Amino acid sequence: MTSQNRPEVEKVAEDDVLLQEPPMYKVLLHNDDYTTMDFVVELLVTVFYKTFEEATRIMLDIHRSGIGVCGTYTHEVAETKVETVHELASQRGFPLKCSMEKV
Repeated sequence: MTSQNRPEVEKVAEDDVLLQEPPMYKVLLHNDDYTTMDFVVELLVTVFYKTFEEATRIMLDIHRSGIGVCGTYTHEVAETKVETVHELASQRGFPLKCSMEKV
């Protein structure tokens, strides 16, 4: 092996060490006494791409326990989903709370 090849091999190994998975965040919906179950299911289908069955199960979890996980995403995606939920809920006159929590 020549000395010209060695630095390149070391550089690749160094780059591998620096690569890390981005932190992930759970997006949560919170129960309230005003937002309809149908609207929550609609959000879960359109914003979080859940099937109708998955959306119904999550909606019932939210209703029963007060909070439910909609999905786990990178920070930027989670933040966008939270903003989208708040915007859509506001447009429909619902006080639905959506938050994100680091996994």
